[in-house]
Amino acid sequence: MNILTSAPVAPLLDRLFEDAEEASPARSQALAGLADQDHERLMRSKTEYLQFYGQLKDLPLPVSRETGRLLYMLARGSGARSIVEFGTSFGISTLHLASALRENGGGQLITCEFEPSKVARARDHLTAGGLIDLVDIREGDALQTLRTGLPDGVDLLLLDGAKALYPDVLALVEHTLKKGAFVIADNAEYSPEYLDYVRSPANGYLSVPFAEDVELSMRVG
Repeated sequence: MNILTSAPVAPLLDRLFEDAEEASPARSQALAGLADQDHERLMRSKTEYLQFYGQLKDLPLPVSRETGRLLYMLARGSGARSIVEFGTSFGISTLHLASALRENGGGQLITCEFEPSKVARARDHLTAGGLIDLVDIREGDALQTLRTGLPDGVDLLLLDGAKALYPDVLALVEHTLKKGAFVIADNAEYSPEYLDYVRSPANGYLSVPFAEDVELSMRVG
């Protein structure tokens, strides 16, 4: 038994994943009004992301169950004590990462979310999971909230917010990454610029696509 598979975290995650599944039709309906080219453009836009994701503020945008387990395993197995997350949403990925921190003996998870209502929900979920003391939730645009106050020696970075901003967020955090730190990017196919960067050995990463929608990279330089 561990924190992730025990109460209160396990039943909480089950409920949140079930809620996300039930909300899937509403999410699809919210996107249905967009033409394919508009959806693609908005996903890749560095100027319209606040409006785009604001339209989805009442809907969960979670990682998959498999990706959640992967996050926990990477953080737990690497002994992570310092984690940065871009994109909190309702806190599902945050719960996985904070569970690993607790089992590693503690630490800090800095996460950021620009939608106030999602910040409130994530805070409630982390409190219910008994993990809120490990998490610093920064409300606002990550390009501002992650600009200062980052710890030295970040062990793991999760990118799961506005896809077009992945290169910019990585640039803010990169100088803090330890050698051997993991960088996990969800749905990175919407950011070719990011993929080109982490897949180039000249930039100090080893990187591989993992499963269907995750890019897993390690800082080696």
